[in-house]
Amino acid sequence: MQEIGHWINGQHVAGTSGRTADVMNPATGEVQGKVALATTAELDAAVAAAAEAQKGWAATNPQRRARVMMKFGALINEHMDELAELVSREHGKTLPDGRGDVQRGLEVVEVCMGGPALLKGEFTDDGGPGIDLYSMRQPLGVVAGITPFNFPAMIPLWKMAPALTCGNAMILKPSERCPSTSLRLAELLKEAGLPDGVLQVVNGDKESVDAILDNETVQAVGFVGSTPIAQYIYGRAANNGKRAQCFGGAKNHMIIMPDADMDKAADALVGAGFGAAGERCMAISVAVPVGKETADTLREKLIPRIEKLKVGPYTAGDDVDYGPVITAQAKDRILGLIDSGVDQGAELVVDGRGFELQGYENGYFVGPSFFDNVTPDMEIYKEEIFGPVLSQVRTDSYEEALKLTMDNPYGNGTAIFTADGDTARDFAHRVNVGMVGINFPIPVPLSYHTFGGWKKSAFGDLNQYGPDAFRFYTKTKTVTARWFSGIKDGAAFNFKAMD
Repeated sequence: MQEIGHWINGQHVAGTSGRTADVMNPATGEVQGKVALATTAELDAAVAAAAEAQKGWAATNPQRRARVMMKFGALINEHMDELAELVSREHGKTLPDGRGDVQRGLEVVEVCMGGPALLKGEFTDDGGPGIDLYSMRQPLGVVAGITPFNFPAMIPLWKMAPALTCGNAMILKPSERCPSTSLRLAELLKEAGLPDGVLQVVNGDKESVDAILDNETVQAVGFVGSTPIAQYIYGRAANNGKRAQCFGGAKNHMIIMPDADMDKAADALVGAGFGAAGERCMAISVAVPVGKETADTLREKLIPRIEKLKVGPYTAGDDVDYGPVITAQAKDRILGLIDSGVDQGAELVVDGRGFELQGYENGYFVGPSFFDNVTPDMEIYKEEIFGPVLSQVRTDSYEEALKLTMDNPYGNGTAIFTADGDTARDFAHRVNVGMVGINFPIPVPLSYHTFGGWKKSAFGDLNQYGPDAFRFYTKTKTVTARWFSGIKDGAAFNFKAMD
């Protein structure tokens, strides 16, 4: 079985540690590859090489760096189906979902094609007698991205595209469960013209993460994963003097008002709750209908939609609704939380625990589950299940539903379905959550805005992609200049081309 190594200085290299992790096929439960786990020494060597390569890349003018992104975007489009299959093969998500994973990352690359406009500084003429002031954005140097299993293409692209466009070198440590997509993206970046060493992909585990956090050359760290790990990485990075943007877990609520279109709300909940087997930080896992009639009607419409969901491997066709969860441990945890919901008194209306797929009995499949009459003291409400489980929490009023959402310790995404503009506007203004959908279930902002949660869903001051990414991956230098005398040159009649 071939071992998956690292991408160092523009080529694939084997690991030297002798330590590996299994890359599983979630649909069958079989090992489909081995990925090398880097040592601290390997990580440090990759950082040192990146630091050397970064000097020339930073000296490359922003327009030429943007041209690399233009070519990179074209290559991603050209290899879309290949990349989607890499995503699906290791993660288990459907091929349409795999394409969406790549597409949402590509959209950030497209914004970075206009990077020169976002990297411009500011200028003040005559701030004082003969004094001009100007600022410039300069790259940090070597930065790192630590990315999760659930979006093997999108989140690495969210990290690498802005960081590289700003003139940094990047150390990317993807999830060891889904390593192949990042390595293929590195190959495409080289083909697009990125100099060797500017992007290093180092596969690894906690040893590699700690090596990144403790390496003095690494100036900034971007992370997406669980809240406990996000808090750990943020604290250790900050203690070592690094910038950090660390995004954690979520428990996203969707409020359904009595005047909402119930069919559209039900469709939205099924897609947002069960897509990608619920393994999305922006999944809607809690439905919050306002009023008994609303809750009863919503329940009636959800049950048949949930019961007819098609679960299977990505190879079964584009009509599969979702695939397996990522590991056997994830499956066991989800089933354990469903058991706890039953034990604590929630009504399990649709039970997905006994789901089996002929020919894939050893796969990590979990059938869709739907709970009603969930209360905030239950584990299924308090925990981020990260699986195909939807909970309905009944409320009597809009204010009660809003308070439930605001009292939750997570603040990644939320939504409201209503026909009333005043209610929607009030919700958007008052709710303490970073991304808000109005009649829109998964409010992931477009790539020229910015992505980020509040409360325990995010640690750090700046968000991912959009203008915040260009702030995060650069530092501002301000110059105050005064010239006491000068020599005025004569006229020049030639136009010097850009170097």
